[in-house]
Amino acid sequence: MALPRLSMPPRIKVMEALGALADERVERTQGNFFRVVSSDGSRTYRVYVEDLGGGRLRVCSTDNGTVYRGYAGYPILSAMMLLGYLRRDPDVERALAGIPWRRLNEELKRYSLVESEVLRMVSSRGVRPERVRAIVENTMADLGRFSLLYEPSLCGAVGEEGEDSD
Repeated sequence: MALPRLSMPPRIKVMEALGALADERVERTQGNFFRVVSSDGSRTYRVYVEDLGGGRLRVCSTDNGTVYRGYAGYPILSAMMLLGYLRRDPDVERALAGIPWRRLNEELKRYSLVESEVLRMVSSRGVRPERVRAIVENTMADLGRFSLLYEPSLCGAVGEEGEDSD
């Protein structure tokens, strides 16, 4: 049986992934497995990324975006960035460090509002919003070149390590 393909994530998830890397919340545990800790530290996501060749990656993650919404959640994006599949910008990462993603998502309830607030914060840290938008656009274009084949059994039961997304 063919594995389902994950859809493109909301743009804000690229920023969340860069922030997770900046905060050193992404760790390769062994082989193709990663551990990603949520921005408030209350959840840990299990992630798997395997290169099958030809632009195809077999992936899974225990975050809500991946499990329940069918898109590549920020834990997968951050693992792909760590592996060099998706671009990074050290200055943008530093500007995204310490962002309280979970709180912002819960309070503002719309990704467009969260993105506006994050861009305001980044600007106050000396990085132009245009630079952040450019890395997001370029990363989304890079991501579109991959087929992310979702195999949830590789990450075990969703409830094992936390099922809520930031």
